[in-house]
Amino acid sequence: MFLKLKSFIVPLAFITLSGAGFVFIQMGLTYASSMAFLELRYLFAFIVLLFVVFVFKLKFPNSLIEIFHIGIAGILSVGVFSIACFNSIDYGLSPAFCSLIISLQPIVVSFLAMRFLGESVSIKAWFGLLFGLVGVILVLGFDSEINKNELIGFLFAILGLLGMSFGSLYQKKYCSNMNLITGGVIQTFVSAIVVLPLLYFEDIRVSFNGEFIIALFYMSVIASIGVMSLLYYMIRHGEVSKVSSLFYLLPVVSVLVAYFVLDNKIESNVFIGIIIVLISMGLINKNYSKKLVIKKA
Repeated sequence: MFLKLKSFIVPLAFITLSGAGFVFIQMGLTYASSMAFLELRYLFAFIVLLFVVFVFKLKFPNSLIEIFHIGIAGILSVGVFSIACFNSIDYGLSPAFCSLIISLQPIVVSFLAMRFLGESVSIKAWFGLLFGLVGVILVLGFDSEINKNELIGFLFAILGLLGMSFGSLYQKKYCSNMNLITGGVIQTFVSAIVVLPLLYFEDIRVSFNGEFIIALFYMSVIASIGVMSLLYYMIRHGEVSKVSSLFYLLPVVSVLVAYFVLDNKIESNVFIGIIIVLISMGLINKNYSKKLVIKKA
């Protein structure tokens, strides 16, 4: 009973916290430039994680190759993903639209998992993935034209999609035994290093106030530590493509959180989309044809 409850609560918590993150990115970008906000996020998360390491006397990996793999996975799924999403929303793409692009990850990861990790996905599961895409499109409506800045934001969102997709696969193949805390220290550190030179290309601005501090806390602690820990936990205990199917719920959560936080109106097509997404999730989770086979690196 406990295991069944945990298998429900963990994915629900992951999707809820992840979807809300897109809204808090927009909130924080009101008071800070994108890379300055992101650099502060990584530094704060790094300090918190390092404090936990010293308190509990956790040990870092002894192998340099293991540290290297953790760092690469972090650059992809933490660094590239976040850089792209922050810039995407900063260029005017809505949190819901950005999360829609990221929710395409199930199709990308399912294809890559079959190609590189030996994971087989049934026809019914593919139908569920495509059906879920229809659902998220209905959630967002697509009733507005995209201007030049939003097009750039769209391209950044595609980059974020690729970063998270390849990062999830790399994490599963090479870092399946990574300690979530010490691994988090390494990944937030390398991500902060990657962001640092990007500060040169922007007009740095930060305005510390109540809303920005809330957004920074959420993105640093809840998103960088909590959400990524939940993601890696699920990757470790389940198939990569099955885990990634949860991303279809991201725009659903983003729309709902935006309603409560930003007072956005929810249209009737949202409810139709939510129903379709839930149906597709059922198809995806019940129709994988075989267990994941990982070749040792």
